[in-house]
Amino acid sequence: MPLTAQQKTYWLEHAWLDTHVEPGVALDVSADGRIAAVRTGVDTPPPGAEVLRGLTLPGLANAHSHAFHRALRGTVQVGSGTFWTWREVMYGVAQNLTPDTYFALARAVYAEMALAGITSVGEFHYVHHAPGGARYDDPNAMGEALIAAAAEAGIRITLLDTAYLSSGFGEAPNTHQLRFSDGTADAWAERASALKERGHARIGAAIHSVRAVPADQLATVAGWAEARRAPLHVHLSEQTAENDACQAAHGVTPTRLLADHGVLGPRTTGVHNTHLTDADVALLGGTTTGTCMCPTTERDLADGIGPAVRLQRAGSPLSLGSDSHAVIDLLEEARAMELNERLASRTRGHWTAAALLRAATADGHAALGWTDAGTLEAGALADFTTVALDSVRTAGPVPRLGAETAVFAATASDVRHTVVGGRHVVRDGAHTLVGDVAAALADSIAAVRG
Repeated sequence: MPLTAQQKTYWLEHAWLDTHVEPGVALDVSADGRIAAVRTGVDTPPPGAEVLRGLTLPGLANAHSHAFHRALRGTVQVGSGTFWTWREVMYGVAQNLTPDTYFALARAVYAEMALAGITSVGEFHYVHHAPGGARYDDPNAMGEALIAAAAEAGIRITLLDTAYLSSGFGEAPNTHQLRFSDGTADAWAERASALKERGHARIGAAIHSVRAVPADQLATVAGWAEARRAPLHVHLSEQTAENDACQAAHGVTPTRLLADHGVLGPRTTGVHNTHLTDADVALLGGTTTGTCMCPTTERDLADGIGPAVRLQRAGSPLSLGSDSHAVIDLLEEARAMELNERLASRTRGHWTAAALLRAATADGHAALGWTDAGTLEAGALADFTTVALDSVRTAGPVPRLGAETAVFAATASDVRHTVVGGRHVVRDGAHTLVGDVAAALADSIAAVRG
């Protein structure tokens, strides 16, 4: 279902205009799904306007998602373990995915995202082939299922088609990983090149990790993305074991290895960036390589707290993702980034609410190649979300503190409206395209859990 819009006006009771909360704002939306005008000082709704009560923000960008990980929620919270034991459970779910079951699951997951105010998702996609590694008749059947799922859920997607070639520094893929691998980076590039962009979907690239793409093939993936001026994402230094193995194999850190093979740069985003040396931080910042923090997953997997403050100060733009979907709540991700840093440093106030909102909106969209989204201004895509200011979590603070209230008190449950391309996808807390999102999640998860 394509994103379509009609010319209309939305009246915002309160709007976050990048630096402050403005009461009484009218957004005129053109038929092409963009904001035609932003009119302030509009004290009452104009005739025929759609009224959005609460605080309206630019749409949130979930810059790092593995949609099928949503099926792990709850199960992987039983008992103890490590990232590596968690990975074994993840492999079991991945084995049960087909294009049809993945479409159904992703459609429900992306609908859950819309309910949480997310208007764009970066899908770090590596389940490409059938179990055992055989290609589907359409080699991109799994990626096409994700693109179709996003359309039906009413959100935008950047499909970050992922090169995943090795079980670790040149070792052959294990049994579970065979369906992830194209064999070589050239074969990956040939398959990925057949993916086509459309109105709600952009195509980017990803290097799963320095473990999963041999060093002599990193440049092939980076070159593919550079030729298309497409986003390029990579899991980076999420685990100390990855750093140790990279040092043993190549004598350098993962960040240095990526730099040496032309991977870093302003269209590249390192996901997690948790265990970095000072030289790594300088490399990432100096090349303006982005950092996508995924705090709820990083703490769920006991990964550690990444040096987000130092990275941003060095020049690395910050974005946020829900990654494994332990929860889907970008407000919680923004809050967690600040609160994690407070725990690590024992000081408060590393980012303002405005800075955290920018990471969740404009900078997140930029990391996904949607540079025309993430702001409430004329010419931008008409993608926005409204957070209630009268719930049990948000009632009390004066509206001018709406940004602080949204970031430090609200949750995804406080999202009342989500508009994508001028179309009301979530209205009064209900999804307008997917009738019963909870049931869709339950049914689709049961189908892949086996």
